[in-house]
Amino acid sequence: MSMTVTAREFFEACETGKGWDGCAEYCSADASFSCQSSALEDTLTLAAYAEWMKGLLTPIPDGHYELKGFASDEDRGIVLAFAVFHGTQSGPGGPVDATGAKVASDYVYALEFVGGKITHMTKIWNDGHALTQLGWA
Repeated sequence: MSMTVTAREFFEACETGKGWDGCAEYCSADASFSCQSSALEDTLTLAAYAEWMKGLLTPIPDGHYELKGFASDEDRGIVLAFAVFHGTQSGPGGPVDATGAKVASDYVYALEFVGGKITHMTKIWNDGHALTQLGWA
């Protein structure tokens, strides 16, 4: 499977809340994660991030993505996915009771590949803006 196909399948599994069980086959077992955001500062593995995304769909049960762009750089072993996350905080489990607030938050996944597997993901995301929209900050 090409890295582009692998990245798309991983992206779909992660963004629809499949958790690590649904994402692991596309990644190295020790795949790392980074994001310059307070909300994810302690999230250091891709497994932990996949579980975080799964958990996010409890307080935001209608959470979904709008894919804006998808690009592969074969020479550098990188795939970029640009999307907007949409949803309404209407379920339990958030840091505050359901606010009914909506979010539309831009983000980019930069997926690094070695040997056909994702070995690292960087998420580029303004968590402060997203959390403010939800009434969580």
